[in-house]
Amino acid sequence: MFDGLTALGKSFGGFLSFWPIVYTLGATLVGVLVGCMPGLSATLCIALLTTLTVKMAPNDAILILICAYVGTIYGGSRTAILLNIPGTAANAAACLDGYALARKGQAGRAMGIATTGSVVGSLFGVVCLALLTPTLGEVALSFGAFEFFWLALFGVLMSGSIAGSDPLKGWMMGLLGLFATLIGQDGIHAYDRFTFDWHDLSGGVTLIPALVGAFGFCEVLIVLSEKMQKAMVNAVDSVLPRIADVFKYWRTILRSGVIGVYIGILPGVGEDMAAWSSYAAARRASKEKDEFGKGSVEGLMAAETGDNASIPGGIIPALALAIPGSAPSAVLMAAMMIHGVQPGPMLMVNHPQFVYDVVAMTTLATLGMLFFGLFLVRPLLAVILIPRSYVMPVIFVLCTVGSFAIAARLFDVWLMCAIGVIMFVLRKQNYPVPPFVLGLVLGDILDKSLRRGLQISNGDLTPFFARPVCALLFAITLFTILMYIPAVNRRVRAGWAAFMELFRRRA
Repeated sequence: MFDGLTALGKSFGGFLSFWPIVYTLGATLVGVLVGCMPGLSATLCIALLTTLTVKMAPNDAILILICAYVGTIYGGSRTAILLNIPGTAANAAACLDGYALARKGQAGRAMGIATTGSVVGSLFGVVCLALLTPTLGEVALSFGAFEFFWLALFGVLMSGSIAGSDPLKGWMMGLLGLFATLIGQDGIHAYDRFTFDWHDLSGGVTLIPALVGAFGFCEVLIVLSEKMQKAMVNAVDSVLPRIADVFKYWRTILRSGVIGVYIGILPGVGEDMAAWSSYAAARRASKEKDEFGKGSVEGLMAAETGDNASIPGGIIPALALAIPGSAPSAVLMAAMMIHGVQPGPMLMVNHPQFVYDVVAMTTLATLGMLFFGLFLVRPLLAVILIPRSYVMPVIFVLCTVGSFAIAARLFDVWLMCAIGVIMFVLRKQNYPVPPFVLGLVLGDILDKSLRRGLQISNGDLTPFFARPVCALLFAITLFTILMYIPAVNRRVRAGWAAFMELFRRRA
């Protein structure tokens, strides 16, 4: 434990200099600005910034991406409170009580509550990140190719939960991402696959152009196909956080922090589910249930604490197991790989200091979020009035330049455009994009683990099911698939409810 504290202190010491502080404030501000623009997302922000930071030192680049991630999720609460339009999907739950408080003339108080909940939730998640990541990494050190195959497969399988009510579409998009990783030379024997004698495809689907196309160029096409709407900003009163609210609702904050971290760790669930789950749990436990949805301070506090606590929670499995907890953390993990840091169990062996660096980065991002939440609220409100039609040309230029700058190949620009058009068509048919990213990021791990496992076992599939951890992961994967079948889901839930009722009677 002492070694861990020493490493953490070393990480903080390394970032307490001029340029890291500038990067922290600048990236957090960019994230808040993106979050204030309805329709843009943390995933888009991270994907674009990845292209701009690819030539930077790894720690500086990842610091910028984490700060932008935290800032975007926080910035989305501005429009949720003032316009009843969530800046990001994670802030949808904040609309219920935040906008109601704003209509009562308490917009400043609502934003102060959102700031307090976001900061406390993020700090709680940082503590869990520091404690759980090394432990989980040590456990995963015993994993081999067989176990990693099931972990990657389970991560792709969780893409069904990202798709909401239609898991089949999520799985199809996850499989599309897996297929995209198979294009080009394989990672073991460098044999061309699915290139159709097209030399440019031998290098495979490059990660950055694919991500930028899926989220950046696709978003440009979405905006061009929609009618723009104007919105008015409500008057803002004092925005200082109410310290008394922290003490009054400490149970809500703690419960929402735990829920946020837990849901963040689950692959493919994301910050929006953390916010809604925290909100629902707070409503069930509250003595003022009727106030929820009508301007409840407790409800707003729960929603903003839960979504921000899930950010460090989603980074935990990304670092320890190389399985991202959400779409933004998937892009963040891809950026780490681009900068030469391979997440997974070997991270604590090859880069033990990096975990504590990430803890320090997330803490600095939280402090940057607090700074802008306190002092720059009124100026930032002007961003809400900027039409997205003015922003999208800038994003398109960044998409094009970023895709070309990685390897100076015009083919990557055309690849970005092609993937953007494909994702645009699929989104119009209600196919979610994040599962595609999940499959794209995990596909290489799944492919290599499967082939290495088959080489080790001389083509025998038995070790994939006979090894203890593999058997457990297979059972969890199978159970997850069965739970998507309505009849099985109802029976399991009914059985669990009957068991809990029997347990209460005996207790």
